[in-house]
Amino acid sequence: MGSILKNIKGDKVIWTVVFLLTIISFLAVYSSTGTLAWKFKGGNTEYYMIKHAVILFFGLLLMYFAHLVKYTYYSRIFQIALYIAVPLLLVTLIFGLNINEARRVLQLPFNLTFQTSDLAKITLIIYLARMLTKKQENIKSFKEAFVPLLIPVLVVCGLIFPANFSTAAILFTTSMVLIFIGRVRLTYFFGMIGIGIVVLAMALTILYYMPIEQQGRFGTWKKRIVTFVDGGESVDNYQVEQSKIAIASGYPFGKGPGNSTQRNFLPHPYSDFIFAIIVEEYGIIGGFILVLLYLILFFRAVRIVTKAPGTFGSFLTIGVGFSLVFQAMINMGVAVNILPVTGQPMPLVSMGGTSIWFTSLSIGIILSVSKDLESEESLEPVTVEDDE
Repeated sequence: MGSILKNIKGDKVIWTVVFLLTIISFLAVYSSTGTLAWKFKGGNTEYYMIKHAVILFFGLLLMYFAHLVKYTYYSRIFQIALYIAVPLLLVTLIFGLNINEARRVLQLPFNLTFQTSDLAKITLIIYLARMLTKKQENIKSFKEAFVPLLIPVLVVCGLIFPANFSTAAILFTTSMVLIFIGRVRLTYFFGMIGIGIVVLAMALTILYYMPIEQQGRFGTWKKRIVTFVDGGESVDNYQVEQSKIAIASGYPFGKGPGNSTQRNFLPHPYSDFIFAIIVEEYGIIGGFILVLLYLILFFRAVRIVTKAPGTFGSFLTIGVGFSLVFQAMINMGVAVNILPVTGQPMPLVSMGGTSIWFTSLSIGIILSVSKDLESEESLEPVTVEDDE
């Protein structure tokens, strides 16, 4: 353990944020899985506590080993990973487990599951960072720069969209942020957004007028949006109402760790609505601290970008950092009813397997970039070509 602590490099503030988020996650998940334990494990609440602790432990190990790898190596690794992620998304869309009319996960041996969109998200972000770096000399060219960036975004987001609209939207937004920062010609940038809106509107219009029994996942999106707008009765509205009750009953100082009552009524208090449980138990101060931790994470990512030794490191850090914090804010927005229910977990806090591990990998990559800033080699410009 001593040797591991000695070899921990990179931004110490980010490591501190990770440590605090991990503690919050452990306490919140343990508190919010009581109903789950009674329903599936005969009241054995320690089962989910131990399971989550193991997942967090391996996530931290993955983060540690990821930050030891020179960040330029991820450029080539995830270029290859893109050719794996796209077929996996297609396989998941066709043969994945059908959960709530959506095929998001693949069934693996030993009763394990794998959410392929988590792999696709980080893969696409790193691919865009690589391409933006390599195309900077002719970044204003439509054929040479814009098209190679556009096609992977449309393909990956298009394959995620049918089963997971919110994830596709987050990934598309992150991609647009990266492309904008990458100095792509604004005409192409806004044109891409416009085309995306038109295509989405046409697809939703067609689905809207299809028979209800053929709408599939779109029927769920439609119900959530309508419920959010008019406040009608539905399962999703029930979740939001219980979430608001949890937040209101925790004002201002909370009920104390493990004293949540709304965890017994919220369908997913350990994932989608974990923010509500945290506020209920730790009060407004607990919620504020959680928001502050994510903002600090993003601030440190931006700070790394301003000092990154090469363009690839800058694009990589801002893309990954923005994606994580944006997802966290959406999770909180759903809990306080300023956004429709999306099903997005809170990064590194909500219970999960692949979600926590890919979040850990993402943060490990950010730390890898910051680690390079601390070395003497960071005095010399480092670009994506260095790994080739």
